[in-house]
Amino acid sequence: MIAVGIPADVARGIRLVSLDVDGVLTDGSFTSEVSDSAVTESRRFSVLDGLGIHLLQSAGLTVAFVSGKRSAAVEARARDLGVEEVHLDLPFGKVEAIEGMLQRNGWSWTQVAHLGDDLADLAVLERAGLPAAVANAVPEVREIADWVGEVRGGEGAVREFARALLDSRGEWAEQVRKYVEKGRRS
Repeated sequence: MIAVGIPADVARGIRLVSLDVDGVLTDGSFTSEVSDSAVTESRRFSVLDGLGIHLLQSAGLTVAFVSGKRSAAVEARARDLGVEEVHLDLPFGKVEAIEGMLQRNGWSWTQVAHLGDDLADLAVLERAGLPAAVANAVPEVREIADWVGEVRGGEGAVREFARALLDSRGEWAEQVRKYVEKGRRS
């Protein structure tokens, strides 16, 4: 099911946007190069997603990266985007990581939007106030998602979700205007 919009009351209640990494921020693949002294890993991120994350943050939402695999590339991307909530190496601990953020901020699961793609996201999606999936998510994830995008992970799916969420909150146009004005002043 591809949802056109997000109910405004649900969208306005969101405080935390939790993003899976592999298959959401990336296309799910990575490369490794092995030398005598080290293994170097790289991943490809979409610039579209980066701006989508910036617009979510500008609207006052907390964005978190929650992934089952530790990656220096993901940590660097989070730093570049100013994402402070980065929880990696949690194949079965995503729920606990998000519960920690909720407790620290006094939020509830109804205030969480989670964008996922694979089976490791199911436990979070079952609890989230806004369970969402990228276009190429596995059937089990698509089935429980209230919002399913049309864009594949790693190709701008986070931007698509950011636009849908901010549009439903009535904030997309204002955030774009602020972004453009900031560019004009630079």
